[in-house]
Amino acid sequence: MKLLALMKKEFTRFFRDPRLILSMLLPGILIYIIYSVMGSAMAPSAETYAFKVYVSGESAAVETIGEAVSLNEGWTVEFAAPEDVDAARAEVESGDATALLVFSEGFDENLGKGAKAELVYNSEDGESSAFATLAGTVLDAYARSFTLTMTDFAETQNIAAQTMASLLPFLIVVFVFSSCMSVTLESVAGEKERGTLATILVTSARRWDIALGKVLPLACVSLIGAASSFLGVALGMPQLMGVSIDIAVSGIGFMGYLMVFLLIISFVPLIVATIAIVSTLSRSVKEASGYTSVVMILVMVLSIVTAFVGGIGGWVVAVPVLNAVYAMQGILMGNMVIWQCVVAFALNIVYAAILVFLIGKMLSSERIMFGK
Repeated sequence: MKLLALMKKEFTRFFRDPRLILSMLLPGILIYIIYSVMGSAMAPSAETYAFKVYVSGESAAVETIGEAVSLNEGWTVEFAAPEDVDAARAEVESGDATALLVFSEGFDENLGKGAKAELVYNSEDGESSAFATLAGTVLDAYARSFTLTMTDFAETQNIAAQTMASLLPFLIVVFVFSSCMSVTLESVAGEKERGTLATILVTSARRWDIALGKVLPLACVSLIGAASSFLGVALGMPQLMGVSIDIAVSGIGFMGYLMVFLLIISFVPLIVATIAIVSTLSRSVKEASGYTSVVMILVMVLSIVTAFVGGIGGWVVAVPVLNAVYAMQGILMGNMVIWQCVVAFALNIVYAAILVFLIGKMLSSERIMFGK
């Protein structure tokens, strides 16, 4: 009962402050705006396209791509078999053809047994880039049991797209951290200044209950910000990819979006507990704010390192926050690894529980609580 009373106190503090509620909703709005702006900058403008696509080999995927094209108003596609594949490549490079699809012999029958496909396009051509975005998404969703090679005669845009996909999880972490910081910073330090913490400590409430009474409601409140960030990702991805919502969903998949959501949820209590520890060690909100800024820089460095450091192995699943960022980057770039997502989720929850235990220990220390 004492734990419930402590949790009710924290919930009341949050829901009576409209500014804190707004700080929880802003991340999703900002992420959606950023995704939309990035998508507008990367994707070709909305135009009417008549795609001329060469197809070497046979696959039912061609029909699926044709259906996906028809979902976009004003878009049509004409598939033709090339007399010479090399000549077709040259036409794509020069802009005389939209793209070239090459399927290995017996492609559909050999899925999972060495089947290969190649999509040749030129991203400097708006029409070719639009088709490649749509076809690449459809092929990735059509079957993940074959090797797809994307050959772009203009490499720069493809690299830019991968870089942005690497940076987006970093932005999610930054926004979520800011949301957690706005509600957690004064959770202990503020009560130290007001003298209300001493009143709670002299009661018979266990230190573990007090720690849980702080972290659990604050984590639940911060999940509003996390859900807002997830909605920003889910609604903004079609803008970034330059395709309709149903195609974007099929490209990343329900499981991909679910994993992104779970990964965001996993590091919310971890961040809340980390800020709560800083707040517990501080004697004032101002001091806690200074220390938290240092922690935020550390988290930002961990979050962005995977975007610029190549060759990072599976060991990153053991590093808090970085594991979730690394897994989310894989999902957004179409390389989701289920075991990394699951392990990252579980470890972040374990790390958060350890930090809550440490907070309970700190609350029992008179030197930390009262400077004695």
